[in-house]
Parts: sequence; C-alpha cells; structure tokens
Amino acid sequence: MRFRRLSDLEGARGYEATLAALPEQIPMARYALAKAFKISELVRDIHNDSYEWYGFTIARRGAPELVTDIGLPANDQNLLDYTGVSSEAIAAYQESLPQDHLINGWIHSHGKLPCKKFSLVDEGNQAAVLDYVTALLRRPVAKKEILIRDLRILVKGRWTEKDLEQGSVALITDAPINEARIIETIYGGFCYAIVIGDAGWHRQEIHYRRRGILSGRTTEEKREAGIVLAGAERPLTGADTQMLKEEVRVRIRPGVAVLRERFEREAT
Repeated sequence: MRFRRLSDLEGARGYEATLAALPEQIPMARYALAKAFKISELVRDIHNDSYEWYGFTIARRGAPELVTDIGLPANDQNLLDYTGVSSEAIAAYQESLPQDHLINGWIHSHGKLPCKKFSLVDEGNQAAVLDYVTALLRRPVAKKEILIRDLRILVKGRWTEKDLEQGSVALITDAPINEARIIETIYGGFCYAIVIGDAGWHRQEIHYRRRGILSGRTTEEKREAGIVLAGAERPLTGADTQMLKEEVRVRIRPGVAVLRERFEREAT
C-alpha cells in the first residue's frame, strides 16, 4: 500500500473491536501510599518546611497496573510551590530499577498549599512523564477500521503515474478486486498522576494515549480516578524509615541550597 496523508483520513464508523482494557482506577499497595505521606513528613522534619517533592509510582512488569512502591529520585530543585520533572530524570531512574520493575506514573506533594488539584506546572511535568511511561506500557488495545474517502484500487503492472493522481489513497494489488477494507491496530498506554497534601488529602488522574499504527492518529485523554488499596497490610518498618530519611536528606534539594551551590560555583 502507498499512502499519501493517512493522518488526514477520517476515523471509521465501521468495524471496531476492543483487544485489551486500560485501567480506570489506580490499584495501589497500602505500603506505597503510606510511604508517600511518610516522605512528606520527613521533608518537613529534615528540611524544616513543606517543600514540594516528586517521585515515581513503581510496578512489576508482570502487573503494570498495580502500584507496589514509591521511588524517590534526586529532585533537581524543591520550592514551597514548585518541583520539576525532566525526561532525563525519568530515564535515569528507570535504569536504576531492577529489570522486573518499571515506572507507571508519578506522584508529588503540594505540601501545605491550599491547591488540592493539579496545577498548570503539573501539566507540563505530566507531559514529560506521559511520553516516557506510555512508551513503556504500550500494548494493542483495539482493532479499528479506517474509512478512506475515494480509495483508488490499482492492479500491479497495470497502473501509471497518472492513475496515482486520482483518489486519496492508492491500494495496489496483484489481482483485480472490487472492494477493500483496512483495519489497523490501535496501541494504547496509560500513566498515573497523584498529588498529595500534608493534611492527608490526595487526588488522582489517569492519562491515556492511543495511536493508530497505520494512520498515526494519536488521541490523548485524562480522567479522575480513585485509589483502590490492594495487597496485604505491610507497615513501614523502622528500617524503611531510616532508609527514607537518608534519601530525603540527599535527594530533596530546597531552593536555598541550590542557590547557595550556584553562588559557590560562580565564586570559584
């Protein structure tokens, strides 16, 4: 098949079949949610204020929908009302994980801010996470017919360049046919987004991206979602907390500390 601009073709109203469903809720281990709030508590204790921080939600490759842990990477900079995520940081943290674990979303804190929802800054961070995570979690989710206006069917060895000037798409076959239907695979992926506050509240969204393998048509959507606590009760142990303390001390970088480092570098 030779296609000119498949991206301009209209989506079919014909055949469509679902191959796999993407999650509509966020299943999450109790341990993981407790760990997120413990990180916020340690940020306040160690750095003496409610700085925003971000981490990644972690799953096993065999069950990518279930959040089993929270990963805390080295944050570039933490302010009272800002933290940023980069694609480089996401890739670096994924490489640090065991082979059977992967990132399926991100989580961050709004500290003591009154904003109990995702901000405009969060949307920019979410875009970076969505690009990376949906590439990891891409799977065939549907088969869908492409409706082609003015399909031109030609026979191998019997067409000329003039024939290609007609129709929006040319289909060249090895024998004469009167009708053709094109059904493409739709690949889809998802990414979790969670925001928490010092007062104990949390909000969640699931972001989706679907792309037709033939047409290249890409759609994105997001929806609010609940957390469904899953798995056995596993409390944070003293050893867990000690390890987290060291991670928070090293990986959370309040804005004042970053400015001080920059000043010292410039001074030398």
